[in-house]
Amino acid sequence: MKYYIIAGEASGDLHAANLMKELVLRDPLAEFRCWGGDKMQAAGGVLVKHYRDLAFMGFIEVIANLPTILRNLDFCKKDIVDFNPDVVLLVDYPGFNLRIATFTKSKGIKTFYYISPQIWAWKQSRVHQIKRDVDAMFVILPFEQAFYKRFGMEVFFEGHPLLDAMKDIPNVGTFRERHQLGKKDLIALLPGSRKQEIKKMLPIMLEAVSKHDNWEPIIAGVSVHDLKFYQEIAGDKSIKVIYGETYQLLLNSKAAAVTSGTATLEAGLFGVPLVVCYKGGNVSYQIAKRLIKVKYISLVNLILDSPAVKELIQHQLTPEKLRIELELLMENTEERSQVISKLQHLQSISGGEGASSRVAEKMLSLLS
Repeated sequence: MKYYIIAGEASGDLHAANLMKELVLRDPLAEFRCWGGDKMQAAGGVLVKHYRDLAFMGFIEVIANLPTILRNLDFCKKDIVDFNPDVVLLVDYPGFNLRIATFTKSKGIKTFYYISPQIWAWKQSRVHQIKRDVDAMFVILPFEQAFYKRFGMEVFFEGHPLLDAMKDIPNVGTFRERHQLGKKDLIALLPGSRKQEIKKMLPIMLEAVSKHDNWEPIIAGVSVHDLKFYQEIAGDKSIKVIYGETYQLLLNSKAAAVTSGTATLEAGLFGVPLVVCYKGGNVSYQIAKRLIKVKYISLVNLILDSPAVKELIQHQLTPEKLRIELELLMENTEERSQVISKLQHLQSISGGEGASSRVAEKMLSLLS
């Protein structure tokens, strides 16, 4: 079968690649054409556009780059028609993918959506468009089934694919040795993947951890940004940045400071006590504040439906407040024990390993 897959960021690239591997096991003649990243390309996809050229963050940046986005949409539609796939697989990335879903529906092309847009947080009206344009929705968060059911839509929950990615982590035991790390307690800093958020978040994180000589802060680097980029933001050429080993870093860290997004759930599923950080541009933040309809910004707290991990948002996010919260997690405190206990519960309700395999089986069953 011919699959056209669209993912617009690093997490989508990871989960789409794992799904592609499972699909090809069951469909050896599978042909993939995709928008995504290096992992999807390594899994056998013909890469049309890399996600680093697609990521626009915030209301203002999207408006500023609207001509580029519209050109990409037009090109994508033509490319889909030329490829003539058996199915289009849309992976998260709603601003772009929901427009593609409307197009593919109009052309009579089978359309599956993997990893639901977070419409339960804002723009809930999009559920009607999804119900109209998408043939099958595969969600990865346990509460999403109940959300869609409210609108009379059946969706499939087969577990969270992060649990599959976690089982394949290589050489965890040698992480410290390979990176010549001493005996200090490691603290992971995950400032995000986009330039704007890294520039805003990383200085706050670094200042928060700077006063502790017994902590070893490590930045989880994103491959699309070189070492010089992080060093210039940090103002320190000796700062430790490790690329391509975020999961190994989390497994070896005592705590983490994480920019709001998928990475908060990654840290949570690894059982790493974390502080969730978010600070955006004031205009974008004020708009989002009026539109978002959920109690929490982190997926950890949303899934558990409780303030299991601390969220420092906008004006609350200062180096001093972040330092205080991290100190509670880096020491053997009651707060640390409570967070770890809640994260263990998070793991238990997230579906277990094998999500990618089960999704592939279900997709092929529907296609046949």
